[in-house]
Amino acid sequence: MKYLNEYRDSGVVKAYLQELHQCVTQPWTIMEICGGQTHSLVKSGILEMLPDKINMVHGPGCPVCVTPLHMIDKAIYLAKEKGVTLFSFGDMIRVPGSEKSLITAKAEGADIRIVYSPLEAVSYAKSNPDKEVVFFAVGFETTAPANALSVIQANKISIPNYSILASHVLVPPAMEVILGDEDNRIQAFLAAGHVCTVMGTLEYFPIADTYQTPIVITGFEPVDLVQGILLAVKQMEEGRCEVENQYKRVVTCEGNHEAKKIIEEVFEIVDREWRGIGIIPQSGYGIKEAYAGYDADKKYDVNIEKVNEPEECIAGEILTGRKKPFECPMFGNVCTPENPLGAPMVSSEGACAAYYHFKSDTEMTNA
Repeated sequence: MKYLNEYRDSGVVKAYLQELHQCVTQPWTIMEICGGQTHSLVKSGILEMLPDKINMVHGPGCPVCVTPLHMIDKAIYLAKEKGVTLFSFGDMIRVPGSEKSLITAKAEGADIRIVYSPLEAVSYAKSNPDKEVVFFAVGFETTAPANALSVIQANKISIPNYSILASHVLVPPAMEVILGDEDNRIQAFLAAGHVCTVMGTLEYFPIADTYQTPIVITGFEPVDLVQGILLAVKQMEEGRCEVENQYKRVVTCEGNHEAKKIIEEVFEIVDREWRGIGIIPQSGYGIKEAYAGYDADKKYDVNIEKVNEPEECIAGEILTGRKKPFECPMFGNVCTPENPLGAPMVSSEGACAAYYHFKSDTEMTNA
């Protein structure tokens, strides 16, 4: 992005940090929703530079992390038992299901391929009409337009051997579940800039008003995050509860109209299970009846029994900000990126992976 370096300017970061140290007078707990924000905070060392009174906790904004076990099991079943060619984004490939991951199934002979766009899967299906092709459609609102577009394109050029296994989740309902918990300690949110690029900021105003909680939409660079934290702290110190848009260079109030139209054509809002959290009402996208022929769940009548996370994995507590990765007794010894118990340790946006790769033992001891 043009002018990207200005959002990594250490001098600007230091100035915002100095202002932050001057204005904070009492303890505040802020949750950054997105795993991309978490990785940037941890990798850049921002958490160590914040005033002691500010406690950043990490939210469920990693779509790979919240994809339930049985959805991964479904994808593996389709590839191994139904013989489909399964396409997936790369960050999903090593996330454990109830018994194995997609990469293990691939090693066992399943035809599982990594792509950067679902349209690559559509192109493959068109070129190979004798093969059934399924794209594992995982993500928040950010990836929904491209996944919906793949269905529209397949339908437009009559590709009956293409379908998607949809596991889309939505950010605002998860925020409301966190705020509505009787043990909630979150006092402000940093909302995910890329989600708001698609959806806009309007849906956050009722949340801020109902729960009297400041919400600041931010980008992912150090300047974005420190400025966002400063804006949130100023609101709390002044007793305000508003939606502020730090990421104005990308995010508008209304969002991307064309992207939202594409989503609305293919998807409808449904209840969705979140890994480690449970079912959140009206928190996901399902495929509309008009496009049922491209719904892999219906097309293959997949019925996979739901299973729980391993008892020793506390991913749910980490994803909802109740605990931090290093508070898990399995962290870094039993659970590692090479042998993950839960998705947050292996996902490129997972909080556990961020702490494992970028935080020292001393930093975690002092946290």
